[in-house]
Amino acid sequence: MSLLSIVIPCFNEELVVAQTHRRLKATSDGWDGVDVETIFVDDGSSDGTLAVLRELAAADSTLRVVSLSRNFGQQIAITAGLAAAKGDAAVVLDCDLQDPPEVIREMLSCWREGAEVVFGLRLAREGVRTAKQWQSKAFFRVINRVSNISIPNDVGEFCLMDRKVIDVLMAMPERDRFLRGMLPWTGFRQAVVPFHREPRAAGTSKWPFRASLGLALGAVLSFGVAPLRLAIWLGFLVAGGAVAGIFYALVQRLLTDVWVPGWTTLLIAILFIGGTQLVVVGMLGEYLGRIYAEVKRRPLYVVKERLGFPAVPADLGDDAKSSRGHSGDGTP
Repeated sequence: MSLLSIVIPCFNEELVVAQTHRRLKATSDGWDGVDVETIFVDDGSSDGTLAVLRELAAADSTLRVVSLSRNFGQQIAITAGLAAAKGDAAVVLDCDLQDPPEVIREMLSCWREGAEVVFGLRLAREGVRTAKQWQSKAFFRVINRVSNISIPNDVGEFCLMDRKVIDVLMAMPERDRFLRGMLPWTGFRQAVVPFHREPRAAGTSKWPFRASLGLALGAVLSFGVAPLRLAIWLGFLVAGGAVAGIFYALVQRLLTDVWVPGWTTLLIAILFIGGTQLVVVGMLGEYLGRIYAEVKRRPLYVVKERLGFPAVPADLGDDAKSSRGHSGDGTP
């Protein structure tokens, strides 16, 4: 029997978390040859999500709960769940049931056939605005163009990964994590399973435009130096414009009686060069900020409470206890 860990990050999902658990239990009962452990990661919810998870954990011996001390973000919450997972493979599943748990059966089939990373490929996204879908498509085109990795278009965090892939992810120390990019970077064999994404079962989206933009910017900066190269080309562009302007002014002065007007041209040039410099400095600041976060070596997350995990016998000593993930450093 293989053990499959299902990692479900949740933030303020009080209205849907019990429904997600019921649907997952009903679906997983039909998976032959697989034992299942479900790991809910409460990412610092401010509603009754943790209280519901406590009740579920008390009634289900296969359910585990990792409660973080505050909201660390979806990518870190997933990392905390993977660090606690003991399965031969793990599936990352959103709590809002937009990604149907029934698709996991097909992912398991691909895994048994040799795939080590299986992405869920979204063919349609019901209940999502057209503008947001276009933003998502534009993001994938940009990230695949500027980075040194290739991410399948229209995939999300819904995926299955083999144990060896999980171990590699846990050994990757970066703080600004983008799992959709980290998985292809590992180089393991990939497969995709197409599915139709459903509307949210309850509640509201936790991904407004600002959060989505932040994730996209972090992904671009984490997987390439294209912004720095863009700064170089901006410098060439500005310098080329300056040379052209000088040539134009000389021609006007030497071959005609017309003088190039000074104040307007000078003001435009100053504003253009100043704006370009601010953009470049901002790019450098983003990279420096990420370097600053890395060198501090703070834990990725802090675990406040763990529920449903098997107790470690006292005679195994402190080393075995520390392996249960209490350090919060993202390592298994």
